[in-house]
Amino acid sequence: MANLKEIRNRITSIGSTMQITSAMKMVSAAKLKKAQDAITQMRPYAEKLTELLQSLSASVDANAGGAYAEQREVSKVLIVAITSNRGLCGGFNSSIFKGAASHIAANYADKEVEILAIGKKGADVLGKSFNVIERNTEIFDDLTFDNVAEIAQRVMDLFLDGTYDKIEVVYNQFKNAATQIVQIEQFLPVEKVEGASNNNVDYVYEPSKAEIVLQLIPKSLKTQLYKAVRDSYASEHGARMTAMHKATDNANDLREDLLLTYNKARQAAITSEILEIVGGAEALNN
Repeated sequence: MANLKEIRNRITSIGSTMQITSAMKMVSAAKLKKAQDAITQMRPYAEKLTELLQSLSASVDANAGGAYAEQREVSKVLIVAITSNRGLCGGFNSSIFKGAASHIAANYADKEVEILAIGKKGADVLGKSFNVIERNTEIFDDLTFDNVAEIAQRVMDLFLDGTYDKIEVVYNQFKNAATQIVQIEQFLPVEKVEGASNNNVDYVYEPSKAEIVLQLIPKSLKTQLYKAVRDSYASEHGARMTAMHKATDNANDLREDLLLTYNKARQAAITSEILEIVGGAEALNN
């Protein structure tokens, strides 16, 4: 059994760890509230814009402005992987690594796959197995639509110039603080929904459907990527808050066990000293 000094040192160390994990939990909780409000307000708009985009693209051919919807034989794929810059957030990052790797192995085993990483962890880990063409590690320092739109525009240009035949986004979708769902969404080409253009709504297009698509598709794609980054950002803080809460609880349980061990050891030491004193007194009497 460890001596009393060692146990006291361990109790002190665990107490310091608890202070750190508790502080990290409170920081993430504060950031989560803001991030959750942002993605909750944005999600309906982004989904409706994507729905409208798919409806229009279904009735516009490539020559009429639907170049973003051009279907090609897939030989080179770009995966946009969204992770975090820091760890200590449970399985948040590892779920992206596993999801991306299994998806690539199942669907693009014979294709050339490259990674565009948003977040330091994704660049570091996925870079060991795949070629990372770009690392965006500062985006979370100032997470705005304009900053994400710059990344989206570069990705769109890579599709238009034929560098990649297909582009997908892998990220964690925020459900609640304890649950994040790995999503793999096709970014380009724009997916056409069968029968979407044959709905019962009679739209009047001005100036024309093709011109509307030309302006709407880039905006919709930028919004789609911004939503994914926002989702991932909220998921990160939810995962970190949950992980730090569990770490604090585990540290508290461990400290209580050590306190019990310490008290037992201290009681045993006192009992032993009393027995020694009693034994010595009896020896003197005899």
